[in-house]
Amino acid sequence: MADRKPGGRPSFAPTPAQRQMVEGMAGCGITETDIAQVLAIAPKTLRRHFRVELDTGHIKANAKVAGNLYRLATGSGREAVTAAIFWLKTRARWSEPVPVRQYPLGKREYQHQQAIDAIKGTAWEDILDKYT
Repeated sequence: MADRKPGGRPSFAPTPAQRQMVEGMAGCGITETDIAQVLAIAPKTLRRHFRVELDTGHIKANAKVAGNLYRLATGSGREAVTAAIFWLKTRARWSEPVPVRQYPLGKREYQHQQAIDAIKGTAWEDILDKYT
């Protein structure tokens, strides 16, 4: 803590350890109100003195997790397969194949499918393709 202001509270001066703690807590998604409570300061004081840590904590945490996931995904073993699948689904926009229908067709769907199958290989197929 710095020198006291005449007639007021002492000025708040953050330590490097507090900066690291705020960055870590912000990276984990802890609210500013809760972080301020842990430091025993007002949320406004927290925002004034730790703006950079509050703004970048989640970015650094995401980068650390992504780096660890990448290390796992490019390794070997069971964890590598799981991590690689997760990475490809989230980063490379891969998706699961659409499953084939596993239940019976309804009456209308069955009739429609029968009509489509009946015209295959006939002269009507080219004409009706425009409407199906």
